[in-house]
Amino acid sequence: MLTFNIETIAQTASTNADMKTRALGGADEGLWLRAEKQSGGIGRLGRKWESPEGNLYCSTLVRCRRDDPAPSSLSFVAALAVHKAIGTHLPHDDFWLKWPNDILVSGLKICGILLERAGDAVVVGIGVNVSVAPELDGRIVTSLHNEGSDPALAPGSLLESLAGYFAETLVEWRQSGLTSILDAWQKRAHPLGTRLSTSDANGQPLEGEYAGLSSDGALRLRKHDGTLIDIHAGDVNVG
Repeated sequence: MLTFNIETIAQTASTNADMKTRALGGADEGLWLRAEKQSGGIGRLGRKWESPEGNLYCSTLVRCRRDDPAPSSLSFVAALAVHKAIGTHLPHDDFWLKWPNDILVSGLKICGILLERAGDAVVVGIGVNVSVAPELDGRIVTSLHNEGSDPALAPGSLLESLAGYFAETLVEWRQSGLTSILDAWQKRAHPLGTRLSTSDANGQPLEGEYAGLSSDGALRLRKHDGTLIDIHAGDVNVG
């Protein structure tokens, strides 16, 4: 049976920080912590994650088992769960996944996902713009309300569906393996041949076409000269 437990608090600095403490204290897998507002939320690469009231800020934990796929691949599990959850509330189908764990709606960022290790657990932090689309690093973002969802949709309601999809996808990750998860991810991502730009480990710009994912989830980029390279970390821009 797929079970989860959601706890909601009015405000905290970071649900991820709180959940790491709980994970180290022995909290069970399936626990979700949601804050109505955060004062110190962070995104990937230490970026500040704006956290006004009205959006979803939550964290859960996954206990790592010996036979599990690589813990870092939980980012694909989380992205798939968010994609499924927001899809139940959008009146259109212009939303897709961008490597490594972005969800874009009408081409705009709507979600942030951050994985952090805490002992034998991985804490998965998820933020989704429900009613507010705050400025993010100078980029234009969107929200579910802006995209036509029911104006009455509340963060708590979104989390109910998200937690269920996460539990289902986590079972698939464990039972069917990473290949199944990556196949599902690619079906919801930008198509093969999409032009992408990123940078290498030294910060040098790289451009090419999306050529799928490697067996471990790295982004495969086909450069203009036909060279195929694997990208394991970094920001990726489409177009």
